Amino acid sequence: MPDNSVTLVGNITRDPELRFTNTGQPTASFGLAVNRRWQNRQTQEWEEATSFFDVVCWREMAENVSETLSKGARVVVAGRLEQRSWETPDGDRRSKVEVIADEVGPSLRWATAQVTKNERRGPGDGGGRGGGRSQAPPPRAEQAPAAGYGFDEEPF
Repeated sequence: MPDNSVTLVGNITRDPELRFTNTGQPTASFGLAVNRRWQNRQTQEWEEATSFFDVVCWREMAENVSETLSKGARVVVAGRLEQRSWETPDGDRRSKVEVIADEVGPSLRWATAQVTKNERRGPGDGGGRGGGRSQAPPPRAEQAPAAGYGFDEEPF
């Protein structure tokens, strides 16, 4: 992993949104809430803070995440931090830091999961899902605008 690697455990705050770049590359994004809880030594009261992160997944992982996970699921995300900048239509500069996921999996601390392995895909099979399944995106997937999604554009 790169030097800026991060591992987060938290709850998904919005259903993963699957989109496609203008070259057909799948990408999914979702929000992640990470809670931290500690006991105040002076008051003996429990205190809590929540941090929110945007997580971005690419290629097969994007498709798997969008098909498998939903709001409220507790997950483990390993990846790297990446900052993007863009200009709004009004000419304002914006930037944000996102977690680019290398791995996403369910947390099994308070839940169980059933894992279904996808068939391995080769470079000559069109990059769709394995096992003879449809090449079309899942029903809830939305196509990105014709211009596609670039790193210099406003995030979705």
